Amino acid sequence: MLKYKGYTGYVVYDDEARIFHGEITGIRAVITFQGTTVDEIEQAFMDSIDDYLDWCRERGKDPDKPHTSKFNLRLPPELHAKVTALAAQQGV
Repeated sequence: MLKYKGYTGYVVYDDEARIFHGEITGIRAVITFQGTTVDEIEQAFMDSIDDYLDWCRERGKDPDKPHTSKFNLRLPPELHAKVTALAAQQGV
């Protein structure tokens, strides 16, 4: 996983094409990048995000915000107490 400016991307290696390729996750826009070395894929990842943000700015469009990793859930108080106790027992 790569992180830059709050965005996250994943990378896979295609052994037939001998290239790394990846995609930004957590947003509706499809942003991809590729490279043949670790340095190239990291730079392509950052360049793709910068290009996307520039594209949005030029068009006056708000860029998609990456997921916050927060998940709100409503639970009955009894279940919340049980979950909290179990988490504390497991050290989480």
